[in-house]
Parts: sequence; structure tokens; C-alpha cells
Amino acid sequence: MTQTKVLISGAGVAGAALAHFLHRDGFDVTVVERAPSLRDSGYAVDFRGDAFDVLAEMGILDEIREYDTKMRGTALLDTSGAEVGQLPAEVFAGELEVPKPQLTRTLHRLTEPNIPYVFDDSITALTQHPDRITVEFERGAPRDVDLVVGADGLFSKVRRLAFGPHQECLHHLGMSGVGFTADNILNLAHSGVLQQGNNTAVYAFSAADTTRMSVSLSFATDAPTLDRRPRNEQEHAVRHTFTGHGWVVPHLLDAMSAADDFYFSSSAQVHLDSWSSGRVVLVGDGGYCAAPTAGMGTSQALIGARSLARHLTTSDGDHASAFAAYESELRPYIKANQQTGREGAAAFGARTE
Repeated sequence: MTQTKVLISGAGVAGAALAHFLHRDGFDVTVVERAPSLRDSGYAVDFRGDAFDVLAEMGILDEIREYDTKMRGTALLDTSGAEVGQLPAEVFAGELEVPKPQLTRTLHRLTEPNIPYVFDDSITALTQHPDRITVEFERGAPRDVDLVVGADGLFSKVRRLAFGPHQECLHHLGMSGVGFTADNILNLAHSGVLQQGNNTAVYAFSAADTTRMSVSLSFATDAPTLDRRPRNEQEHAVRHTFTGHGWVVPHLLDAMSAADDFYFSSSAQVHLDSWSSGRVVLVGDGGYCAAPTAGMGTSQALIGARSLARHLTTSDGDHASAFAAYESELRPYIKANQQTGREGAAAFGARTE
């Protein structure tokens, strides 16, 4: 019997997890990733609910638990930096939190021996036929496959090619911000601090490496217009917003400009009437991002990957019914998480109606 050929775009959590389950169940899987190598960046990710069952099924739960950041909680600060309250660890860290590079490396090590990864390439065109889909690439030769999966994040290239422009499905939540790491001048140890006010939020925490701290400077915005702008324009917007803030904010602004891991993003959700189009299907943030303020991105990626793989495996080759069953199963879960994401953005000072 001929194996079903599946091309997955994106080597992140959703893509690697899906590749594992599909290969286990007899599919011919290839992963293409536009980055030149495995993405070994990111701060911390957390796991909640059924995500633990997925990690256990993959055989990596015990290993992932070894990377626990052991976060103890987050102090709420006033404008002077004085503590006025505490948030429990699970608000930001879920039931288990680990550094993202550790999860990425574990998933890649699990899948790489059996699954070809094509780095430094990207899909440029998709042509659907009754019995296959032809995929074109920036660098590689075109190939025919049975199914294409977009596991390539909020600004999914697969989604844009198969479903339409980003602006038709991205819903801005009224908040943007920057992330970076800096020297741990606050002497945080497996703990965080959060200062909110005037439609802004300063969040910092230190976990695995207590000589460094991860910093987020968030602020209310009307639209994600800065996401694709040059870094100097993004930094200017942050500095303009936080001018006049006291405490250690001036130092953090200087650390932002010096950071080599600077990252700017706007909180947004993906809303689609369907997560599939013909032989193309989406999994993870590309199909149903709930926004970082939901704290569910990693769990959604893992749970979505397992669900999609299970339905493809039991569909007897009928991908359309598999896609429909996957979507029917997951939509209530995603709807609840997206509501949490909207509430979280509002709590972080997002500009809402």
C-alpha cells in the first residue's frame, strides 16, 4: 500500500509533534522550515491540561519535567517599584513551565532520525489537483504530495497561499510589545515582577539562568502596523510610549536597544471559518492562535497535532472527513482559549472598544 505523503511547513512545536505522530502511524512525512537551522530561541513555554497526555504519548513527559523552571510566582508592583500583591506561579507558568529551546531540541531529537527536515527553504506556491497537490519552493525543486499542513505560526505562509491575506483572519487584540533578555538587575530567582498602568505593562522574570532575566514591555495599540517595520521604528515606538516611566524602566529601554534577541509582536488571534482548504490543513497558531495572553499556544499546538494525526490515521484515506472531524473536536477548546486570550489582553492594558 502506498504511503500518504504529507508535507509539513514549520519545524516548531506543532510541526514536529504532528510529524512524530504521522510517522508513527505510517505516513511519509517531510518537514520544511524557512529558518536556516533549528530555531533555538524563545523564553519559556507552559503546559496545561491534556497537553500532558500528549507529552506522555510521545514518551517525553519525564524528560520535559526535568527542565521545569520552578517558577514561584510574580510580584505586582506600583509605579515606584514597590510590591503591592502577588500572582501565583500558575498564572504565567501553567502547570509546568520549561525553557522553549529545551522543548524544541527534545522534539527535534525525537523526530530527526526518521523524518527529513529541509531547512532554509519555504513554500511559494500550492496547486491543488483532484488526487494530489503540487508544491513549489524558494530553493528546492517542486514536488507532488498528498497533503500539506501549515504549522508555520501566526503569519503562516501556507495559510496566506491557501486561504487568503493575513488581514482577513488576523484579529488584533489592542496590544503590542517587545521581548528581550537583559542582565538580572532585579535579582529575580525563579520569580517575576509585573508593573501595570496607563495602558502599559512591564513584565520581567528569571528562571533557568538566574544571571539573566526575560523582559516584556507591552503597550496599547490600535493595529499591528509595527510588526513588519524596521527595528529602529519599533524601538522608537516603545521609547515614546514609556518616556517618563520611573523605577528601572529607563535601564530596561537601554537594555532593549543593546539586546541581540529583540523581538516585537502584536497580540492577535486567528479566526477562520474552516481550518482546511482542499488538501491543505492548518495546525497550531497558523489556524487558531489564541494570543500569548491566553497562555495556551504550546498546549494547543500539541493537542491539535495529536488530534489531526489521529483523525487522518482513522479516516481510511479520506482526508476531507479527517479534517472535518479534527475541527469539530477542537473548536470548542479553541473558542474557550481565545476568550481567555481576549480577557488576558484587556488585563495587560490592551486598547479595547
